[in-house]
Amino acid sequence: MRIVPSRKVLLLVGLLGCNVMFAAPDPPPPIPPPPGLPIDGWITFVVFLSLVFGLYKIYRIKKASN
Repeated sequence: MRIVPSRKVLLLVGLLGCNVMFAAPDPPPPIPPPPGLPIDGWITFVVFLSLVFGLYKIYRIKKASN
């Protein structure tokens, strides 16, 4: 046995769904970042450390192959 929804129920659900969709409030404005905290503060240190580590690994590989 199939359940057949009536047109009145479908119309009511459709109208209520539109009201909910259009009644959403605006989102709050974004919070500004705190002053004095740069986004990329440690990027220079991380790049330098990765270069040193890469050179160390290359040195170890070449030393092991000799």
